[in-house]
Amino acid sequence: QVQLVESGGRLVQVGGSLRLSCTASGRTFSSLTMGWFRQAPGKEREFVAAIRWIGGSTYYADSVKGRFTISRDDADNTLYLQMSSLNAEDTAVYYCAAEFYGEITAPQYEYDYWGQGTQVTVSS
Repeated sequence: QVQLVESGGRLVQVGGSLRLSCTASGRTFSSLTMGWFRQAPGKEREFVAAIRWIGGSTYYADSVKGRFTISRDDADNTLYLQMSSLNAEDTAVYYCAAEFYGEITAPQYEYDYWGQGTQVTVSS
């Protein structure tokens, strides 16, 4: 079993930057492909970024490419999402998710473990 806890969400101004963290329980973090997803008010949850369990390959949604960077620290069981040039459309609850030995292009339903989410609000 894997438990995920996100942190770092807060109110930030348009154009600002923010780093989200996701800490995983257990000793299996290095076997997990990790993803970030988000859900804006009134919208379905959507993919943001993913990082593969081995090799560090990454994959981004077009809407965040060049602005967001996903990374991981396997020694600390922590996933990060560095966000910059934030705009109002980035306002959402951000979730991290995990899948054992998954592919970075995997759809949401293939992720087996989810955190509770952290709120990011971008305001002008």
